[in-house]
Amino acid sequence: MGSARFILAFLGTLLLAPQAAPTKAAAADIGVTLDQARLVRLPERVSTIVIGNPLIADAAVQSGGLMVITGKGFGITNIIALDRSGAVLMEKTVEVVAPREELMVIYRGAARETYSCSPVCEPRIMLGDGEKFFEAIIGQSANRSGMAAGNAPAKADK
Repeated sequence: MGSARFILAFLGTLLLAPQAAPTKAAAADIGVTLDQARLVRLPERVSTIVIGNPLIADAAVQSGGLMVITGKGFGITNIIALDRSGAVLMEKTVEVVAPREELMVIYRGAARETYSCSPVCEPRIMLGDGEKFFEAIIGQSANRSGMAAGNAPAKADK
């Protein structure tokens, strides 16, 4: 009777052990840095690309069987490539990570500001920055891009 209890206890431990063990996250198939692009070769006959979460990554199909994946936000999503009949030709996970360059993060109270410091510190727009800082830098970038395209600069609100 004692050995039967031991065997049952042992079997119970084996059944519960996989559930109690910590799980390790699988590595993403494609790694992309936030605000950067990466080229990926597509299988032949791809007609449709589906992105799980377009807030994390975006994809654009190019000629020559290439796809450009751009990191839009931190996290993991997936990309599925389909042919005309809807058959899955490729399914990959995409992880968007922070830039590896030298960043300086400054907190002014609860508001955060991010600067890229390689080699001189300049403002950088990052997810999580304070709203006023983010809006100011976005506004400057939009004005600069507009002026480069030949448009008049936007008037500042007073």
